[in-house]
Amino acid sequence: MLKDSFFTYLRFERNYSQATVDSYRADIVQFEDFLKGEIDENRTLEAADAAMIRQWEMSLLECGYSPSSVNRKLSSLRAFYRYLLKRQVIQMNPMQKVVGPKEKKRLPCFLRESEMDALLDEMAQEEGFIPCRDRLVVEMFYVTGIRRAELVALDDEDVDVVSCQLKVTGKRNKQRIVPFGAELKKLIVDYREMRGAAVPAFSPAFFVSAKGERLRADQVYGLVKKNLAKVTTLKKKSPHVLRHTFATVMLNNGAGIESVKELLGHDSLSTTGIYAHTTFEELKKVYKQAHPRA
Repeated sequence: MLKDSFFTYLRFERNYSQATVDSYRADIVQFEDFLKGEIDENRTLEAADAAMIRQWEMSLLECGYSPSSVNRKLSSLRAFYRYLLKRQVIQMNPMQKVVGPKEKKRLPCFLRESEMDALLDEMAQEEGFIPCRDRLVVEMFYVTGIRRAELVALDDEDVDVVSCQLKVTGKRNKQRIVPFGAELKKLIVDYREMRGAAVPAFSPAFFVSAKGERLRADQVYGLVKKNLAKVTTLKKKSPHVLRHTFATVMLNNGAGIESVKELLGHDSLSTTGIYAHTTFEELKKVYKQAHPRA
């Protein structure tokens, strides 16, 4: 089937992760169900036109989907119809006449340096393998800016304390090298020693559970959320907040945006650019607080 060949193309030719492919699949199947349920039960994906796609777009918004969610779904359709056009299954791409809903630009949430210092100092007071591991997880997010999936995927061999660098496998299996400093190095050495004593047999994974199994993404999310709640009232308390914090701290302390782009593993400088807006917002706050005529 066309859908299946497209998903195979994404997975093995474009090197998309299975989770990303599953997301594309869900969006395209959802649109197909809409076509057959609301338009014509015999209507196929390749026979859809722009009006039908816009109708689906409106139905999503009416059902309460946010503009960003709708645009993500439309992005899946764009990729699918580009694929069909390239293989001459269709003669015209219906997505060319479809415009997604406007999104309100939101600045990323981040913690202040003082909040991170307070959190890490507090976490350092607890003893044992699990507290040691949890502190290292939080510190690694903050110090390196890696994504949750990248942290979970780290193997022991990817963490080099001699050269103080991580070998990180990012989106589409792209690898990059991320440096770290002496403080994180000490935490890594301490964690490895404690892990060896507390978990006699464990997987090749760097971060493991008390049973020696690779730490799952939901476990990482849970421990980060629990600890961030100690120092912030931000609505979002996810690992990505720590990634935002890393980028903001780097730019606030003089790092070039190109360098931050490479460290974060962004494909486009425009993606990193949102953090420059964040630092400018901070600058405005400082100005208003400090200048008598602000």
